[in-house]
Amino acid sequence: MRVEYLFPEVCHLCGDGMNIRYLRQCCPELEVVETSLKDRPAFLDSTVDLVYLGSATEQGLHRIVAALLPYKEELIRRINEGQRMLFTGNALDVLGEYIDCDDGWRLDCLGLFPTHAEYRMMRRHNSFFLGSFTDGDFHTDVVGFKSLFGHTYGAGLDEPLLTVERGVGRQIGAAVEGFRRKNLLATYLTGPLLVLNPPFTKWLLRQMGADDRLAFEEAAMDNYRRRLEEFRDPHRDPMY
Repeated sequence: MRVEYLFPEVCHLCGDGMNIRYLRQCCPELEVVETSLKDRPAFLDSTVDLVYLGSATEQGLHRIVAALLPYKEELIRRINEGQRMLFTGNALDVLGEYIDCDDGWRLDCLGLFPTHAEYRMMRRHNSFFLGSFTDGDFHTDVVGFKSLFGHTYGAGLDEPLLTVERGVGRQIGAAVEGFRRKNLLATYLTGPLLVLNPPFTKWLLRQMGADDRLAFEEAAMDNYRRRLEEFRDPHRDPMY
């Protein structure tokens, strides 16, 4: 089984790199391919069970777009063929048409979704999130955290990844969070996502054709249940 970690030199903020480390702990036989900004992504030419892209700085986002843009048509083809991918944190924003920032810069992105992001650099958003994920007969609660400068706008044509129970979705007031196109899963949640959500991680491992036994599963499930109870507390404000 192979996982490709795209651009770890810039995509490692908010603990996102722990998603890959946790998968490796769950599956000791896992091969992790680390692709640098100067390399051609491995999933374009060979079998990769999961492609992962995590959070980056604003400068890092510019470098991600520059690295992926030459492969845009191949990327679209692989997504349409069902390549399994997971984007977390602000990596989601490179999938839209552009990022517009209030301090004067604009980044034209990959344009895979008919959406855009708006950044307000003096108004950083921090919150916790409680929602749900459904795939066929499978359903689970999902928890996580957001720490970002902006949100996603535009109707979008893809099904959402998550339904909001508490916290903020694609933007303030939205009932859904993230995007899904076939096996491409994209969410603003950080945390890291896979460590915080063992039922979701078990589902993902099964989708990858792996054993769904988790590292430290008992402790992970105990912490997950505690966090669900905490996030459902009506006296606890999701914004902080």
